[in-house]
Amino acid sequence: MSDNTERSTGKPAVESEEMDEVLTEVGPRLRRIRKERGATLAGLSEATGISVSTLSRLESGHRKPSLELLLPIARAHQVPLDELVGAPPVGDPRVRAKPIVRHGRTMLPLTRQPGGLQAYKVVEPARTTPAPEPQTHEGYEWLYVLSGKLRLILGDHDVLLGPGEAAEFDTRVPHWFGATGEGGAEFLSLFGPQGERMHVRARPSRQEKGR
Repeated sequence: MSDNTERSTGKPAVESEEMDEVLTEVGPRLRRIRKERGATLAGLSEATGISVSTLSRLESGHRKPSLELLLPIARAHQVPLDELVGAPPVGDPRVRAKPIVRHGRTMLPLTRQPGGLQAYKVVEPARTTPAPEPQTHEGYEWLYVLSGKLRLILGDHDVLLGPGEAAEFDTRVPHWFGATGEGGAEFLSLFGPQGERMHVRARPSRQEKGR
């Protein structure tokens, strides 16, 4: 079925399903907006030139919305076209990012700045991790533990970070961080391009202070 959908529309089945879902919601939204304005189907028909039967079928979902039908309705209601189809408003400040699952670790992107500062909330599950393999790469990273404990290996340092503790380091130094084997952890990770240092300074962990 999905193969037929892709051949007939030229779009993957998932995209077609998402489009169908959006179009299905248009009818109830048209009815809600009309009633909020106290308009009747007859009055809207007179204002738009669209027949009452067509407007009724649009609201009930029996007529597929099209641009030539939605534009005059939007003008009659004096609302942006986006409001009729349910698109998020321009400049919407909310981050609508999907979690990324990588090697059992869940990463929730908090920023959308390609080439700039990247921020993530990371959920590290409780698990027995394999032997750490420190790596190096260009950039600068800052970690802040929200809950649980996070093990950090940085050069010759092997420390545990607890809630409220942070670490900041040049990622050209061999490093690795992950679960301690005693439970999971949640932490914030900020990563910047090479040479871009974070404004928040790290507070040494208790273990490192005792050295």
